[in-house]
Amino acid sequence: MINTKILASSILLTLSLLSFQIPSAIAQTQHNTAHLQPQIEGFNVDEVRRLVPGTELNFSLYGTPGGIASLRIAGATRTLALSEVEGGQYEGSYVISSRDKIAARSLVTANLRIGNQVASMVLNESLQIGVGIHAPKFQPGIQINISRFDLVPLPDLSPGTEMLFTLIGTPGGRVDLTITGVKAKILLPEIRNGEYKGSYTIKSRDRITPDSNIIATLHLNERGTEHVANIRYDRRLPVLAMPHPVQTSPVCYTCGTVEAINLVEVKGEGTYLGTIGGGVVGALLGSQIGGGSGRTAAEIAGALGGAYVGRNIEGNSRRVNHYEVIVRFQNGATQTVSYENDPGYRVGDKVQVRNGVIIHN
Repeated sequence: MINTKILASSILLTLSLLSFQIPSAIAQTQHNTAHLQPQIEGFNVDEVRRLVPGTELNFSLYGTPGGIASLRIAGATRTLALSEVEGGQYEGSYVISSRDKIAARSLVTANLRIGNQVASMVLNESLQIGVGIHAPKFQPGIQINISRFDLVPLPDLSPGTEMLFTLIGTPGGRVDLTITGVKAKILLPEIRNGEYKGSYTIKSRDRITPDSNIIATLHLNERGTEHVANIRYDRRLPVLAMPHPVQTSPVCYTCGTVEAINLVEVKGEGTYLGTIGGGVVGALLGSQIGGGSGRTAAEIAGALGGAYVGRNIEGNSRRVNHYEVIVRFQNGATQTVSYENDPGYRVGDKVQVRNGVIIHN
């Protein structure tokens, strides 16, 4: 029997441990992310022709991956949460309702949160095509200029490649970039007096080519009036010429070169028929020489000599020639292939040996 009191005590102890561990795990996660400083690289909207109910406003934000992105539109009745469609790229759409009071110059603020840290950026373009909220306005005596705009050479234009920009100009402003093939506007913060630097990591959805245009805009607010200077990167994007891998042909273990062709003569051996035939002829010739016992000796000698001659005659008649073709393979080995007749190959021919047969390569 199970002691119910002991079982109840065990359950309470387990729940107590869990209630202690879960907040600890959450606190640990928050501690791991709290030290990250989120950054927003770019923020833009697809401008629309009319701001009426049912119109869809599409926003894109580029920055530190793994965060929580949202934006607030002045005059809108709700906040828009952006989804991270790929690392560091957040997108979302806001459909204007009849209760919204959104205007072309409505202020749009984006927030990117990681742990307890938040980065913010204000949209520097209007929501409606052709309106614009940062048209150049110049006042006498206000000087704004850009003296240099550089891009660090790139290994390639594939997704994941980081583009590093530097702009030198009037201090105290803010700089953004537009790149053909990229939806977002890229922000270059001022790291020193008049020196603006920033980066952009190419995304898989971007369509950047070596001929993509890059325009940098320096904004300077002086006494409530904004002044603008533009500069175009008027060169092809500096993509480094990476060496092409050496194309190596696969090793052909049956391929080689005819190294030599030898004519070999084979002398045939006489058969017993040739020997007997020659012996008979020799004995007949011997019987014509001398008489008595001398005649018998002559017949024996004639038979032996005739047998030898008969065997040589038959051997000469059976003499044959054949050709040996020596092929040296690509790995240095050789193989000899024999032919009864001239195979027609020549020294230096490129050939293959397949199943003991030579073929032209």
